[in-house]
Amino acid sequence: MTTHEGYGHGESTQQQVSVNHDPQDRIKEGMENLSLEQESRQDSNLHGNELEKLESDKSPSQEPVQVTHLDLPSKNKSVKSPSQEPVHVPHLDLPSKSESRTIPGTEEVIESQQARIERLGRERPAKFKSLGAELAFCYSIIASQFMAEYFVSGFNVLIPTLVKDLDIPQASAVWPASAFALVSASFFLPFGRLADMYGGYPVYLSGLVWFLIWSVIAGFSKNNLMLDFCRAMQGLGPAAFLPSGILLIGSTYRPGPRKNIVFSIYGGGAPLGFFVGIFIAGLTGNYLRFGWYFWIGAFFILTTILPAIFAIPSDMAERKRMGVKMDWLGSILIISGLILVVFAITDASYAPNGWKTSYILVTLIMGVLLLCIAFYVEGWLAEAPLIPFDLFQVPYLWAIFIALFISDGVLGVFLVFAPIYMQNIMGASPLQVAGWFTPMCLGGLFISAVGGFFLHLLPGTLLMLIGGLAWVLTSILFALAPEGANYWAFVFPAMIGATTGIDIIYNITNVFITTSLPQNRQGLAGALINSLLYLGIAFLLAFADVTQTQTTQLGLKRSYQAVFWYQFACSVLALVVMIGFVRIRKAKSEMTADERAAINRDRLELA
Repeated sequence: MTTHEGYGHGESTQQQVSVNHDPQDRIKEGMENLSLEQESRQDSNLHGNELEKLESDKSPSQEPVQVTHLDLPSKNKSVKSPSQEPVHVPHLDLPSKSESRTIPGTEEVIESQQARIERLGRERPAKFKSLGAELAFCYSIIASQFMAEYFVSGFNVLIPTLVKDLDIPQASAVWPASAFALVSASFFLPFGRLADMYGGYPVYLSGLVWFLIWSVIAGFSKNNLMLDFCRAMQGLGPAAFLPSGILLIGSTYRPGPRKNIVFSIYGGGAPLGFFVGIFIAGLTGNYLRFGWYFWIGAFFILTTILPAIFAIPSDMAERKRMGVKMDWLGSILIISGLILVVFAITDASYAPNGWKTSYILVTLIMGVLLLCIAFYVEGWLAEAPLIPFDLFQVPYLWAIFIALFISDGVLGVFLVFAPIYMQNIMGASPLQVAGWFTPMCLGGLFISAVGGFFLHLLPGTLLMLIGGLAWVLTSILFALAPEGANYWAFVFPAMIGATTGIDIIYNITNVFITTSLPQNRQGLAGALINSLLYLGIAFLLAFADVTQTQTTQLGLKRSYQAVFWYQFACSVLALVVMIGFVRIRKAKSEMTADERAAINRDRLELA
């Protein structure tokens, strides 16, 4: 053990320690030296508490004192000076885990470990100099989610107008919408790694600027080829700013109520973008040239970029110190494989012979083969794999991924087939359809506004089950809805169920995944969350198309109902996964993943 020897008259050349017997000063200095990790060891029954370094202590007689060891919290502990005179060391009466105490005669409060963690989980992060800076940060990140959904949902409404104005063949009408999702889904993981390497700030801003440029250009499209290319280039924007946006929230906010609220409001950007996108697309299709849909969106993006420049804290230096590396081989294989697979399953329903079409089979087989090679590379060859296998050491993470993938896919099926069913079977006009979706938007905003206040009060597992049951309810209502069905009996509760299902599940998984992963994997967290969203929609929607086309002989109504029964089956499967394999505790204030890892390392060293 290292010995610290004091100095009295310049006689010693070893490290000097002076002793001050003022109890209040000793308590203050002692508490400053108690780190979060030391207190955690107390909570883990490692009660051999030691204070190996004692600063600024002198005896009343100014004699040099040698302090080799100080045991806490035994009372009446004494040490001896070199002259063998006993020196009394006052007992440090430390607060317990759940309390804070005021030092007698002072206004200073000794804060316990748990009280400090609770406080940090509620207060504004130190990175923000003011509440205004934090609000500007939150606005930009939430608006980015809004913009991504604006260009997905609204564009589907605009397709009939584009087909007419640009003379797009019916067989090619799906590609302007599919190209956007195809590129985004394929590039989430590489851009998430770039954010972990270079920082969320530069990747986030670059993605928004890129999105702005190609949104403006897309408005000037002259034919379907130009539109397809612009939509593909647009897709690179969300691939960059969505994962890095989650990284910025996850790395800026500690686990606790404040992080829960921010993530909940962030999730509210999606239903708002969905509704505004449909509304603007409807106005554009009826009264304006289609280009205004893109240019209005570009203006929204600009209002997202400006606060981001000044309000988002730069994390480039911090990320550089982490030393995260790119997995280039894995990136190439994953991007290529996903593009081919997503292309095959997306286009299969529109190909001349469906899944039997030669180019569908070839691209699907090649894509699957590339993904298998990528799996081998990631698991056994890559130095810094894009998807490290130890990621799944986080308890229940694999089950959460499966449940999220299926739930996101159910959302995609609902958003595509519900409007069609409303118009073709239930007899609603396009304007009625927009009005019927209003509860989904308002419900999403309500959940985003209040949901964050409950995540630390209710177990995450319970909330996930509520979301899963909501999707089951939504699916069965549309599967049973007759022609001319009553809005309040079928559509309204289905809309409430849909927004409850997706918003709760999305918020819970965002908080859990970002809290479970360390700082150097926050970009990976954002990439995985968004990849599961886009890929889940692509895969389940492709099989929904197959279900509908294979049941057309039953009649239009029954073929659509078959799709909703398929959606119901997927919802039940997701619910079964949640019940059997997902366990998420309350999202309370707690240590970060990095702090927990540091404590575990120290425990191993002590062992």
